[in-house]
Amino acid sequence: MNTSRIPEYSTPSFDGMLLWFATMSERGLLLHPDDPAEEIYDIATGTRTFSPDEATEVNKTIRTMFELYGDQVYEAAYPVFMKRMGLRLDA
Repeated sequence: MNTSRIPEYSTPSFDGMLLWFATMSERGLLLHPDDPAEEIYDIATGTRTFSPDEATEVNKTIRTMFELYGDQVYEAAYPVFMKRMGLRLDA
């Protein structure tokens, strides 16, 4: 049984990246695509956000996104970050 909290990146496309970041956000796991997952900590508790297996999965997924879509990864993550922070998108 797969107990990973990391969503599968099963649709390699811009919309697939957008969905992946949105799902990560919904699960409280959103991270900047430049940050190694193993270096993300919960500020309140000081514990790592991701298990070693999850960190590997996140890093692999984001690496695949960059290999396929380059800087469009940031464009896919941007609206999700803005929504999560309660900020309006740029007009």
